[in-house]
Amino acid sequence: MPVMPTVATEKGQSMHSALWWRDFEFQDGIVTVKKTGARLPLKLGLIGEVLSWFPFYFVVEGWRIKSAFRTGPKIWFAPDRPRPWYLIWSVLHAAGARIAPHPGEADAVFVFDDSTTCQPCNVPPDARVINRDCQSIEKSHVAAVFEQSFGYSLAADPTTWTGPMVEKSELNGAHDGRVVQGPLDAIRPGRVYQRVIDNTVPGDMVEDLRCPTMDGHIPLVIRKRRKIGTRFSNSNDEVECAETDDVFSAEEKAQLAAFTRAMGLDWGGLDVLRNRDDGRLYVVDVNKTDMGPPVAMELDDKIKVTRRLAAAFLEFLGHPKPEPAKHAS
Repeated sequence: MPVMPTVATEKGQSMHSALWWRDFEFQDGIVTVKKTGARLPLKLGLIGEVLSWFPFYFVVEGWRIKSAFRTGPKIWFAPDRPRPWYLIWSVLHAAGARIAPHPGEADAVFVFDDSTTCQPCNVPPDARVINRDCQSIEKSHVAAVFEQSFGYSLAADPTTWTGPMVEKSELNGAHDGRVVQGPLDAIRPGRVYQRVIDNTVPGDMVEDLRCPTMDGHIPLVIRKRRKIGTRFSNSNDEVECAETDDVFSAEEKAQLAAFTRAMGLDWGGLDVLRNRDDGRLYVVDVNKTDMGPPVAMELDDKIKVTRRLAAAFLEFLGHPKPEPAKHAS
């Protein structure tokens, strides 16, 4: 489910079983994610988001069943198997692809680990490997690669920066950002400090540009908007799909592609903000195991977006659209 957190630890239970519901423990009104140790109170908001996600889940389950009778590509995931709330799960089945039972039978190996940092995994020497080189998505690393790629900085030195800045965790999926006033006398361990980007739009909202990316190509852009007071939340008030060329210039697309290459990101999602003051772009987060489509998106739009990404995924793999498998009469 897209609401589930992905704050990862260095140790945890492997998620390679197909029985994804075993990833959770339920006790005393708390949902615990076994791998990450994240704990979620079972509140009405969480229950509502889960229930709104299930219609899309059942649509994708239908695609998954049909995939068993098609000749699409086979993908092996290591060290973990993607769960239904991850975007690649729905895209995989919309593309008519299948999860390979063994890496030796796979057309490609997908390094799938939602840890903030990870070690290289063992794969067949001649295999095509997706995200092999994307081993860190720490916020400080993202900011450093961003500055190298775009030529201007997102990071702020908390000991010298005067005025507001964003303080947030290094970890993947924490959603714990807050605005603090600099300069600071003490720096909290495990935190990074960045400029406050004015990504406000009409309606007292802020807008994030979620950019699914495959080999540097962005097939479409998902505009995610939420109230200014909840700007660091993972829940959205408005979600809509936009054409990439309507959002980014040719130069910006080239910069974003260079950034993904520098990150070693073959597949993933970028969180991009456009600064209202000067129009500049800022990549504030990289997701190599991105969730989606967003819960707040209408079901029909979720299906359309997933199918478009599935077509792009097949092109990324260099694989034709799969045909139904032939059965003997």
